[in-house]
This record gives sequence, structure tokens and C-alpha cells, in this order.
Amino acid sequence: MRRLLLLVATMTVALILPPATSAQSVPHYVVDASWPKPLPNNWLLGQIGGMAVDKNDHIWVFQRPRSLTDDEKGVTLKPPRSQCCVPAPPVIEFDSVGNVLRSWGGPGAGYEWPTNEHGIFIDADGFVWLTGNGDNDGQILKFTQDGKFVKQIGHEGPSEGSNSKTQMGRPASVYVDTPAHEVYVADGYKNRRVVVFDSVTGEYKRHWGAYGKPPNDDPLPPYDPAAPPLQGFRNPVHCVRVAQDGLVYVCDRAGDRYQVFHKDGTFVKEVFIKRETLGNGSIWDLNFTQDAGQPYLINADGENDEVRVLSRDTGAVLSTFGRSGRQAGDFHWVHATITDSKGNLYTGEVDNAKRIQKFKRV
Repeated sequence: MRRLLLLVATMTVALILPPATSAQSVPHYVVDASWPKPLPNNWLLGQIGGMAVDKNDHIWVFQRPRSLTDDEKGVTLKPPRSQCCVPAPPVIEFDSVGNVLRSWGGPGAGYEWPTNEHGIFIDADGFVWLTGNGDNDGQILKFTQDGKFVKQIGHEGPSEGSNSKTQMGRPASVYVDTPAHEVYVADGYKNRRVVVFDSVTGEYKRHWGAYGKPPNDDPLPPYDPAAPPLQGFRNPVHCVRVAQDGLVYVCDRAGDRYQVFHKDGTFVKEVFIKRETLGNGSIWDLNFTQDAGQPYLINADGENDEVRVLSRDTGAVLSTFGRSGRQAGDFHWVHATITDSKGNLYTGEVDNAKRIQKFKRV
């Protein structure tokens, strides 16, 4: 009888165990208010243009020193207005516990520093790639991790349009496919495309717009959630990410959608998220968790001030966290996200929030 009861109990447990794909495997996050540590040198962060992670799980932040107001940088005024603060350098490297490891950035010889810092990416060889979305920013920059200039692709100046082979139009973000020697650019706040260059030589390779079609710069109607999907991207084309399986994900921020392509620009699918969202839209950033096979996408939504975990397969919303607010774990215009190999998630905010936060996966 005892053997029979044990067998029945074992069968019952087996029946109620959740499958590997159940809700219990979906990432959930809690804020870690201890990260980062207090900044040195009386520094203060400005708006967070972008964030990146390197092979050591160090978090890189590309922030906007010039976005600080006079009351925030009071000690630098002549005469000093207050005892705080000093604008932090544009590029800052943090370790996993929040210590500053390196910092650099700004105008220098041989390159055109962007007038408004935006995107950052660390490629597999350790190079740091930067973009800017200022009015005349049409270039991307490549540096070593110590801030030594390596290469500039494109140049400053008025946009040459979404079919230019030599210049970008206020580019938002970059992703480098190191084995293929290709750099993908979400281009951007002025242009309406993805453009690809050789990451070593800077040579133009290809570009495409929404649905893989040639882009154009014709005036667009106001966004209407009930209207048929627009055949072109809206501004800004805000992110580009390449998955391990080679699919390319592109943020059409104000269009409340992301589109997926093959590397040659062939359209695969599109997914709408919170399609009723007006204003600045719902797809501010996309990133992959580092689970095997990359089954999840992280979607930062700065208009609704929340972060979502999406199924990469279907686009379904699996979990959400955050709300509009000033407390730890709240958001105001959450603009950038990144995940490390331990499952931690990091976010950066723009407008007047000017904040980075860490969330632990639970």
C-alpha cells in the first residue's frame, strides 16, 4: 500500500509541474536601488542617450553633459551658483556593482563629435561605436575602449536624404555584426531607414526602409491607430538589433511597431505594441535577453513609462514592470535598455529624469 501511495504521489507531482515554457520561466525584474554607486568628482549625469554591455558584463553609458541645466551644474558657473555639480564625461564604463571604471569623450582631433549624444554599442572586438541625433549629426564614430579614435563613417551637415550612400540623417543606434564586418545603423531622426556599412573600411553596403522597400522622405500624415499601417517608417527609426539567428529587429518608435528582416533587408514580419499610443510612441528600444536561443525581447516604452518582456517568436506581451514616477523602479521617458549575461537589466532615461537603473531578474 505504501508503495502504491508513493507512486500516486509521484504521478501527481509530475502532473502539476509547469512546463519549461510556462509563465514561471518568463523574466520578471525587481529594482536594485544600490546601483550605481555615487559618482566621483562631483559628477552628475545628463540625459541617457544609450547603453551597452561588453564581454565582461560591464555597462557602458552614453550620456549628454550639455543637457544639464544651470541649477544642476551650478558649481561650474562663474561665479559658482551652488556647490554641485559637474557634468560627467559622455562615455562612462561601470562594473556590475556600480563602480566607475573608465570615462572619456567629447570633441577632438580627426573626428566630428555629435552635438547630441545618442547610441552606443560595444562590438565583439571591444570597439566602442557612437551615434548622435543632433540637427546636423550625419556620422557614426568608432573608438577603442580607452577613447582612442579609430574611424568616422559619414559626416556632419544637412541630411542628404534617406537614399544617401555617404551620410546619415541624425542616426539613432548601431549594431555591429563583427564576423561579417558590417555595422547596421538605425537612421534615424531625420532619415527613415536602416543602412549598413563595412565596419572596417566604412564602405557603403546596402539600405532599406519599412517592409524592405526603398525609403522616401515625403511628408507623412499624423499617426492614426485606426489607419492602415504606413508603408514607410516614421521618425525616429530608433533602434536596430541583430539576433543570434540573423534576424534584424528595427524600432519604428512613433509607429508603435517593430519590423523584422533578414540581413539583406528582406521583410519577415511586423509587430504592433500598444497600438493606441500617441505622442512619442511605444517602441523606444528593443533588446534580447541572453537566454539560450534568445526567446525574449525587452521593450522600453518611454511614452507609457513601462518596460515589457515580449515573446520573440510571437511578439506577445508576457510581463511588464514600471510606471510613470520618480521613485526607484519608476520611469520617466525610459529611453534605453541592455541586459547582461547574469540576467540583470539596465535602463536609462531622458528628458528631465536623467537616470540609470539596474533591475535584477527574479
